[in-house]
Amino acid sequence: MVKYLTLDDVNVKNKVVLVRVDFNSPVDPETKKVLDDTRIKAHGETTIKELAEKGAKVVILAHQGRKGDPDFIPLKQHAEILGKILGKPVKFVDDVFGEKAQKAIKELKSGEILVLDNVRNFAGETKEGTPEDHAKTELVKALAPLADIFVNDAFAAAHRAHVSMVGFTAVLPSVAGRIMERELKSLSRVLENPEKPCVYVLGGAKADDSLEISKYVLDNKIADYVLTGGVVGHVFLAAKGVDLGKPNVKFLEEKKLMDLVPGIKELMQKYPDKIKVPADVAVETEKKRKEIAVEKLPTDYPIFDIGKKTVENYAKIIRSAKSIVVSGPMGVFENSEFVYGTKSIFGEIANSKAFSLAGGGHTIAAIQELGLSDKISYVSTAGGALIEFLMGKKLPGVVALEKAASRKP
Repeated sequence: MVKYLTLDDVNVKNKVVLVRVDFNSPVDPETKKVLDDTRIKAHGETTIKELAEKGAKVVILAHQGRKGDPDFIPLKQHAEILGKILGKPVKFVDDVFGEKAQKAIKELKSGEILVLDNVRNFAGETKEGTPEDHAKTELVKALAPLADIFVNDAFAAAHRAHVSMVGFTAVLPSVAGRIMERELKSLSRVLENPEKPCVYVLGGAKADDSLEISKYVLDNKIADYVLTGGVVGHVFLAAKGVDLGKPNVKFLEEKKLMDLVPGIKELMQKYPDKIKVPADVAVETEKKRKEIAVEKLPTDYPIFDIGKKTVENYAKIIRSAKSIVVSGPMGVFENSEFVYGTKSIFGEIANSKAFSLAGGGHTIAAIQELGLSDKISYVSTAGGALIEFLMGKKLPGVVALEKAASRKP
């Protein structure tokens, strides 16, 4: 039962459609050039293209970076990139909701696209609040009267209750764009009723959320197995009482990850057969790879990957899976000596017949580098929103759309 409306539920011809997208992209700190157009392309080739082809007057709201950061730049480049992707002119105005922006919106013709400037130029944008509170801000009060429909396509920012994410849903008919819709459908497949066995592969260097995700998916009988690698694997090994050696323990302490150990220990006692940790690891000695069995630890060398035995153990489980979620590589895949674990495990997932969902910046980078993008069922563009969704949290951007759908259109 879908609780929100989509583009299929509205007629957009000749209507002013305000679209919140996530164009936030990596930017070169020196040249201020956008380095990767993945997100612009995703929104452009789906929601924006569809709206323009259906004769909507498309007004785009997006953010880039945070005020004060090197990647906080205007959206002029983004508009140019979007124009190239769509093969048609895209207008840009260096204003968010002032007179210039309002004039540009009023002059739009059907099928035209206008990108407003970085919405974070509005000082109140990043305040968290309810849709009703945000509807009273200058931003919403200035733009809402000029628009007929609000489309939220920014799943990657849906975990934030910012003004442009939720404010318009209180005052305009509001629907999910195609990226938002696709993300929610794919995520529901692995969270609400996953085909079993369901396997979660958690790796990467950001291990802060690993306990909360593991706990949620095991306690709610979503996952049958949680396989750990990368820094996540190190923390879980430490919780098992394994001494990883000075450089590795020091790294975990500096990142405040040892604080997770008591909770992980408790979880592992509760689910001894469901949580899997590495059986062997690869360390860097004199710039070379050397594999060590876990029982032979501690080591004085930094651990950079999982070993062959771990790959064999994990591969068996992956081959039997019907649903797989992967978040984070198995090691330092950027270094050719230590790409083995990630390449092997991601390869198994890609070759599996299971429904596979992958997300997170480093995960996507590894998948692209290994040429596996086409073999993963769904690659999520979201980072923080994906993690919060996997932890079972309600995303404000999605809740606001559901609330808007419950009102009579």
